[in-house]
Amino acid sequence: MTEERILNGRYVVEELIGRGGMADVHLGIDQILGRKVAIKLLRSEMTRDPMVQARFRREAKAVAGLNHPNIVSVFDTGEEQRMVAGSTIQLPFIVMEYVRGRTLRELVKAGEMTSDLAITYVLGVLEALEHSHSMGIVHRDIKPANIMVTDRGALKVMDFGIARALADSSSTMTQTQTVVGTAQYLSPEQARGEIVDARTDLYSTGCLLYELFTGRPPFIGDSPVSVAYQHVGEQAPPPSTLVPELDPIYDSVVLKALAKDREDRYTDAAAFATALSNARQGIPLPPDELTAPLPYADDQATFASPVTHSAIPSSSTQAFAAIPQSHTGYMEPVDGPRHLDEPSMWEQSLQRERDEQRARSRRSWTVAVSLVLVLALAIAGLFFYNWMQAEAERNAPVTIPSLVNMSQAKAESTLTELQLVPQVETVFDDEIKIGNVVESDPAALQQVRKESTVRLMVSQGPEAMVLPEDLAGQSEAGARQVLRDMGFEIGSVTRVNHASIPTDWLVNTEPKLGSKVKVGTTIDLVLSTGLVEVPKLIDLTVPEATAVLDELNAGVSILTTEEESQDVEPGTIIRQVPEIGSTSPQGGNVTVTVAIKPKVPEESTEPTPTESSPSETTESTEPTETSSTPSPEPVPTPTPTGETPTPTP
Repeated sequence: MTEERILNGRYVVEELIGRGGMADVHLGIDQILGRKVAIKLLRSEMTRDPMVQARFRREAKAVAGLNHPNIVSVFDTGEEQRMVAGSTIQLPFIVMEYVRGRTLRELVKAGEMTSDLAITYVLGVLEALEHSHSMGIVHRDIKPANIMVTDRGALKVMDFGIARALADSSSTMTQTQTVVGTAQYLSPEQARGEIVDARTDLYSTGCLLYELFTGRPPFIGDSPVSVAYQHVGEQAPPPSTLVPELDPIYDSVVLKALAKDREDRYTDAAAFATALSNARQGIPLPPDELTAPLPYADDQATFASPVTHSAIPSSSTQAFAAIPQSHTGYMEPVDGPRHLDEPSMWEQSLQRERDEQRARSRRSWTVAVSLVLVLALAIAGLFFYNWMQAEAERNAPVTIPSLVNMSQAKAESTLTELQLVPQVETVFDDEIKIGNVVESDPAALQQVRKESTVRLMVSQGPEAMVLPEDLAGQSEAGARQVLRDMGFEIGSVTRVNHASIPTDWLVNTEPKLGSKVKVGTTIDLVLSTGLVEVPKLIDLTVPEATAVLDELNAGVSILTTEEESQDVEPGTIIRQVPEIGSTSPQGGNVTVTVAIKPKVPEESTEPTPTESSPSETTESTEPTETSSTPSPEPVPTPTPTGETPTPTP
């Protein structure tokens, strides 16, 4: 088991994901922030070269000051102590933003580049360069391999390893006889070893746009030197001559960026972006901004380049390679015919022997050369056969397996094992469990090439869900957890009186429980106060009032008191505490006052009976009005005699 490698006590170094000319790039984990990062480590064999170390540190310093969404961010730098060959060395490293995607070079090779995509990507590069130039940094190595398109379609400019400040007077093409930049995207001033500026990046961006349009760089040669000569003195063919379906309006835009004299190019990245955007909308360059075209060589004719070796400084020439001398087209002078004496027989014999020796020598050389050629062809054939087998294996189609209802992690692992690139998208689905695959694109059983992208549609649950009615009567914390697990947001909290639900437990929600609500909606909670509103008990009997309180199911009991009253029927409630509409705690008491029949006072004297006439007896059957106000002291009332009240008809 290998020991875990940690940098600065924070960054865990994992598998190798890239390799450059002077450094290796590893996947890393930031243990503090818990995120993936890319760790660029200088190779141990490069630590003895101070120029390489300076260039490595310059990259970190250049990018650390840039903050733009189209430029890969630098998070941290440092040095790691390592034991190599018995000695301790300092390995500098850069911690950068981890980007998953493919470079423009890979997209061009895969044939996935269109003119519209090319314009979009180059506009993104120009935005990054505009920010970089505003911060005084020239990239100096813009090329498809240094620009990545993420899985989400974002664009990132990388590798500021040879970037220099605009104020740095030494920022030329070469440094101690070493070429800085890539030949296919080198500006004329870089090839001549002159000081570069922001317009140098615009030339390289023009080469980039040219390749995205046509699938090849503007200049192609057998060696970097020959390509550099073309950058200095030859005009690239217009892109539309190589791609007939490309609108010729873009020719002038590209060729202006490729102008040999930097004064003829765009003034800055914003001007380049404006011209490209206008061309997309059908607006050509103004006539005064067009550059005068130079003759260029096509694939069918040989162009006599006006560039001589003196056009490029000797230091730059040596940095590329030794330049082979081309044929001048002239023949050596030949002497006129001479009259010689006829050779003797001995001389003729000697000449024949010499001729035979030369012939035998030529035959031996011919046989030797033939054997070498046959052996070389055999080796080349073997290598070609192995290459063809490897290409056939690499291009062998892969069948997409069935991924439906599989977990996202397992589906990604399955595609990675098949050398396919998974791309996850989330969708709503009423049947598939959250986190499982709903479908894939391409679908199952379809065949695709290796390294192809397969879209995985992963379920994030149904778009709308029914709020469970059984949440009523649950605690606030329990209701919140259930609603969050269903994908809802929790909003405000209100409280209402309820007879049976305890204090701070859920009564209802808004929207109401039982309704169907879209996932992600904010749900307001309605909780119980633990109080019950006292109903009207007056004019009811005690059993009737008890039944009313029992229907509330609040555990409220009745306490009774009695009071004499002639106004209401005995047994009727005439007062209650608490009053109607007020509240009482669940399980509390309501005190009611019940009317009882007034007690009859004892009379001290028997009333004297009087005689009544028959008519009075008849009239006495009519109801008589009784005063509702009892006398404070019972006083006997004499029975009236003589007169009998006559009822009103």
